[in-house]
Amino acid sequence: MRLLHTMLRVGDLQRSIDFYTQAMGMQLLRTTKRPEQKYDLAFVGYASNPDQAEIELTYNYGVSNYEIGTAYGHIALGVPDAKAACEKIRQAGGKITREAGPVAGGTAVIAFVQDPDGYKIELIERDF
Repeated sequence: MRLLHTMLRVGDLQRSIDFYTQAMGMQLLRTTKRPEQKYDLAFVGYASNPDQAEIELTYNYGVSNYEIGTAYGHIALGVPDAKAACEKIRQAGGKITREAGPVAGGTAVIAFVQDPDGYKIELIERDF
């Protein structure tokens, strides 16, 4: 088995594509329009399946916002420098909710950012 994608419902598809491609440095991998079913999809990521998992952004026609359920946690991304990643995201208009620093009780350097719909994204500093 292999993790293929995570799906997020978004209120404005282009706004979310812009955030994930410009602030997070992902690529727009493909889009699908389903007007008969009243939704559009955009897949973003750093590479396509099967090399890496993707994020599926789903826009349901006429829905501009969602409540984020209490079971949702976050998406985690590995970055070589969490502080530099936060600065790049901040400069692109992204919201930093926890600045880069050691995780409580440990040594791993992490940070948290939020996408335009309020979904949390954890940045974990890793050597590549």
